[in-house]
Amino acid sequence: MSVDVLTRAQVLRLSVPVMLAQAAIAATGVVDTAVMGLYGDKTDLAAVAIASVAFSFIYWGFGFLRMSTTGLVAQSVGAGDDLAARAVLQRAVLLGAVFGSLLLLILPWFKQVLFSPFGAEPGVVELAEAYFSARIWGAPALLMTFGITGWMIGTGRTGALLALQVVMNAINMALDIWFVASLDMGPAGIGAGTAIAEWVAALFGLALVFRALKPVPNLFSPAALWALFSANRDILIRTLALLFSFAWFVRSGAQMGTAQLAGNEVLLQFITVSAFVLDGFAFVAEKEIGEAYGARSQARLRRAMRITTELALAFGAVISLTYYLGGGWVIEAFVKDPEARAAALTYLPYCAIVPLLGVPAWQLDGFFLGATQGQAMRNAGVISTVGYVLLDSWLRPHFGNAGVWSAFLLMYVLRAGALGVYLPSLMRASSSPSRQPQTLN
Repeated sequence: MSVDVLTRAQVLRLSVPVMLAQAAIAATGVVDTAVMGLYGDKTDLAAVAIASVAFSFIYWGFGFLRMSTTGLVAQSVGAGDDLAARAVLQRAVLLGAVFGSLLLLILPWFKQVLFSPFGAEPGVVELAEAYFSARIWGAPALLMTFGITGWMIGTGRTGALLALQVVMNAINMALDIWFVASLDMGPAGIGAGTAIAEWVAALFGLALVFRALKPVPNLFSPAALWALFSANRDILIRTLALLFSFAWFVRSGAQMGTAQLAGNEVLLQFITVSAFVLDGFAFVAEKEIGEAYGARSQARLRRAMRITTELALAFGAVISLTYYLGGGWVIEAFVKDPEARAAALTYLPYCAIVPLLGVPAWQLDGFFLGATQGQAMRNAGVISTVGYVLLDSWLRPHFGNAGVWSAFLLMYVLRAGALGVYLPSLMRASSSPSRQPQTLN
């Protein structure tokens, strides 16, 4: 797609399926929280909260399987190299299977260690471990799906991405209700339902990309595998830094008590939904910027940045207003425990700001991922995380949970500012004739 034909309508055509797919992903966590809110109490909600964060920290530590796959595939498409795009997919799927199997074998021995930093009450930890023991069985499936979704985004197959996520979420929702509402399995039922849904989604995804799985030469070339590991290193460090920020947020909520932790978990689902939906524009930016980067077209890159960001800001403003006006109704309807409900209602205004405030950070993530500028992302991720922890450590003792939320909002400002510093160097690199494709700085 050349720069003179890239329009808002085309961005929307690509973005809407991704937004719906991302909403389906986010809805997995929302359904988990809603089912626990309706059929459990604040202890059940808190257990799902810390267990979900632990899994997020573990799984999204391997998020490079999605992130780098999108950028590298898009750059291959921009350079007209279909064979390279297929090879990226196959390596990502194989790595996902290997890493997921290792997690399945190793992590059950360390589950108690995983929850100790949160400082939660013993009853909460016990239920969180039950969730963990069930959910871990989905690890190989989910990590393989990361590679599949990265290839779908990088090649513009957003309709297939939507189908994949709808299948996963529908099964997760049905099993959650069955296991918890009918069988009274509690948090363990939530974990089991999610694990089964992850396996069904992985098998469905492999069927969707079957033609791209035709053998390619030198797939296991040591040089190619080493290049892939090197390329993913910086994105891994960046992802772990940001995940640490979210884990720190949950930990800070736990210091305020179980009711505040549960209320924060409810609001975190609002944020997750908005982030995942608005990531639709960031993902399209990854694809378009990756292709522009592969084609060495700075004009095309600039246009992709501008159009996707304009639309993201508009949608972010709408979501923020919707949360502010209607979020209270959702909380009243789906959170049974009075203490957790009161905590969520109190801090809803802080949560409502995030969809608009977070757009610059999410869009910049898309720009740098599409261009596979890993070093900049690593540095910005570490800097913003350190800044956030320092802010939270100062604000929380003085202002309680209001301080927790204030620091959390400032984290998004830090993320955008730290990445923005590197934007001029990305622009220069985009048209450099000496740049080698499909590498990270």
